[in-house]
Amino acid sequence: MVSNLSVLDSTGSIGTQTLDVARALGIKVSAIAANKNIKILEEQAREFSPGIVAVADEAAAKELKVALADTKCKVSGGRSAVLQAAACSEADTVMSSLVGMSGIEPTLCAIEAGKDIALANKETLVCAGEIVMRRAKEKNVRVIPVDSEHSAIFQSLHASVAPQRELTRIILTASGGPFFGKKRDELENVTVEQALRHPNWSMGAKVTIDSASLMNKGLEFMEAMWLFDLSPSQIDIVVHRESIIHSMVEFRDGAIIAQLGTPDMRTPISFALTYPERKNFGGEYIDFTKLSSLSFALPDTETFRCLALALSAARQGGTAGALLNGANEAAVDLFLNSKIKFLEIADYIERATSAVGVSDNPTLADVISASESARDAVYSMI
Repeated sequence: MVSNLSVLDSTGSIGTQTLDVARALGIKVSAIAANKNIKILEEQAREFSPGIVAVADEAAAKELKVALADTKCKVSGGRSAVLQAAACSEADTVMSSLVGMSGIEPTLCAIEAGKDIALANKETLVCAGEIVMRRAKEKNVRVIPVDSEHSAIFQSLHASVAPQRELTRIILTASGGPFFGKKRDELENVTVEQALRHPNWSMGAKVTIDSASLMNKGLEFMEAMWLFDLSPSQIDIVVHRESIIHSMVEFRDGAIIAQLGTPDMRTPISFALTYPERKNFGGEYIDFTKLSSLSFALPDTETFRCLALALSAARQGGTAGALLNGANEAAVDLFLNSKIKFLEIADYIERATSAVGVSDNPTLADVISASESARDAVYSMI
């Protein structure tokens, strides 16, 4: 179990829920970091008294430093401050929940410092999976997934004494988002507000749009490949509307082990922080007598083309994941700001990634460059 924690992006959805779990389980928090939401950061700093409070926005950091002058918290600003929080000497585990490409460097910094990683940042593995997982192995650092689906797989794999030999496939479940069952003509004029109405989960705006487009499941597909050392042919995706089964693992004897639970991100967060133990953080339990059914369906990759693009990138390898991620971040930003339509997200991603092109055997600099080039390509289309 984690005894001392650093939380990167403590003001975001995962970060605030991580602190909920830390509060419930009495886990010490030695460092917190965020971009510029200093109102919430100040509240968190006063409650948890971390030694390090990092603010990526330097102007906001100066303001927070004044606000926390009466505390023992050391406030610092800029990218270097976030890296300092990632390598916090007191912390044994880092919750990596920064959004987007900004999570890669701090995660690698934490690995270099020998910290175990509770990973909630998809982009770290989507864009730089080979680099990150290789370095974690070299440093003998554990990478424990926080995404509900990957946590479910991680837990289910414990049913085998030799999972790499006995596993035949994993089955990623997808909620289907708010537009499940709809066809392209029905999605032509959907609004941002409609796309943000996820039926089961409470998440940040970007990941909620990714869920609506099914891009999120494509990113999770790639993340699973690196986390569990799998080929694309070993991963299937099924739509499971109830979000009760979080994912499944099939073994060579035909047995399938599934992890079930309520759609509450605090459950996989708690497991990542208490592994190999389990602690009661105060979450809800399933009442099976109130479940009318558990349904399953194939994802519609013709309507939700973002998923098809992600699966193609997963098979390509190299910088394909970084290109896809960068283009998607920019396209989602344009949609959230009503610059493009929902269905155009996939169109912009496809055009941008084709324009830039994939490179094999990339370095970290290549990955970052590919993502930035794809982002720029998307914005240049407006």
